[in-house]
Amino acid sequence: MLQYLRIACKLCYYLGLAFFTYLMALITLQYIPLNFEVSFLVLKDELVNKLHYQIAFFAHVYTSILVLILGIPQFSLWLRNKFKLLHRNIGKAYIFLILFISAPSGLIMAFYANGDGFTKTSFILQSILWFVFTWIAFKSALKKSWISHENFILRSYALTLSAISLRLFKWIIVSVWELPPMDTYKIVAWAGWLVNLLIVEFYIYWKSQQRK
Repeated sequence: MLQYLRIACKLCYYLGLAFFTYLMALITLQYIPLNFEVSFLVLKDELVNKLHYQIAFFAHVYTSILVLILGIPQFSLWLRNKFKLLHRNIGKAYIFLILFISAPSGLIMAFYANGDGFTKTSFILQSILWFVFTWIAFKSALKKSWISHENFILRSYALTLSAISLRLFKWIIVSVWELPPMDTYKIVAWAGWLVNLLIVEFYIYWKSQQRK
């Protein structure tokens, strides 16, 4: 019975992740080819003409969806056991994109985030932690420290999933409460990645207790 429950939970996880990734892909497609008329950029009218922001924005948008997709199969034991080389190559692509494009471009965008220093601090911290967690996961893999690698890649992907959770929390808040838009934005700016990290930290702790 417990085995079937685990299979059902995994199935729900992958189906849910695939569905929300599909929604994120639809958002990304709005910016292909280079499109400055999408609502998010319309609100950034004063920044659209700044070349460094244009490069950071489109680099972040185009690579973040790839990172999200690449991370989905990486936690499959079946893939890791049956197709180790594929797992390794997907992992390398995931790490490369975050370290060299997604996280640095996200950090640049964070300094121009809507709202005051409270929201900017959230996105800056998130971008830095995204880079650091991914870097430690990479170094752990090189050292064949697999438990450390797994833990930090989980933390990294938790921050990758913030693209989904931020929008999900925003939808929940707007549906339940009538808060001013900026108050909602301040809440989801932090909740979008902190909640993910808390869940992952609980899971890592639970796994460590299971090993003992």
